[in-house]
Amino acid sequence: MKAVLCNEPGQLVLADVPAPGAVPAGWVRLAVSHVGICGTDYHIYEGKHPFLQYPRIMGHEISARVTEPGEGVSLEQGNLVIVNPYIACGDCGACRKGKQNCCTNIRVLGVHTDGAQCEEILVPEENLYPADGLSPAAAATVEFLAIGAHAVRRSCAPKGSRALVIGAGPIGLGTAIFSKIAGHDVALMDTSGERLAMAASAFGFEKGILADDRAAEAVTAVTQGDGFDVVFDATGYAGSMERSFAYVAHGGCLVFVSVVKDDIRFSDPEFHKREMMLVGSRNATKEDFVHVADAIRSGHVPVDALITHRTTLDRVVDDLPRWAREKTGLVKAVIEIAP
Repeated sequence: MKAVLCNEPGQLVLADVPAPGAVPAGWVRLAVSHVGICGTDYHIYEGKHPFLQYPRIMGHEISARVTEPGEGVSLEQGNLVIVNPYIACGDCGACRKGKQNCCTNIRVLGVHTDGAQCEEILVPEENLYPADGLSPAAAATVEFLAIGAHAVRRSCAPKGSRALVIGAGPIGLGTAIFSKIAGHDVALMDTSGERLAMAASAFGFEKGILADDRAAEAVTAVTQGDGFDVVFDATGYAGSMERSFAYVAHGGCLVFVSVVKDDIRFSDPEFHKREMMLVGSRNATKEDFVHVADAIRSGHVPVDALITHRTTLDRVVDDLPRWAREKTGLVKAVIEIAP
């Protein structure tokens, strides 16, 4: 089968590789339909992923069609499905608590094991959710949107909360969309005025704060000195994460949607005087995938505005490196592999 291999940092090739072998009981052979290109994929290509072994087939934002159900599988041939790419062990403490998203032995497609920038993959049935009523391209956006939906759910912020999302990239925009769906009054912060303008025109987020040396003053002005009830940092940048503590209201919550290798430092007196919650948010669960799919079906997610770039498996080796450099106008790029 055809697959895009990242042989080493900076080197993508379109190759013929062996198709997956026999389908185990409880697993499903899938014909990949569409795959979103994630920030993780750009990092893999650029050699910035800390734990990756090359060569690797990337791709974990996946929609696909069932071609061969394994023994005991209820899905039928031709079913369009959304793929949850977090393959959990099912036995660790997190899994026993229903938190497969932070399984201690987790394997993420396209990261710890080969992903879906190819024609066929094998996935456990429990990681597949019906995509009824969604286009194949829309179904491929569910995973990255579920990251933001999970973060919003983790915040426990009630309807009417004032929310700040820091970082207007794909994950930040997804978080902002689902914060708005949760009934929050949402503002966005970013270092790029161009991205803030795009978020306003394409997604209706008119409250934008430029992340410059006057950002703290702007937060004070927007919130009348109170700070935000909930702050989501989706930047993947330690400096931003450290500054975000100052934007949280007394009694509020700070959610780290992104993860960095660095140590994060903060003032304990400032943390305690606010009696604030600090929450980590990792991946997403079935509940989040289902919530996102329902929101798309209901018309609450502007999928057409999110998918700004499209390509095919044959063109990825040229397009992905270019998009790694040229971010203007880019929100989400999607690869069409099969209709």
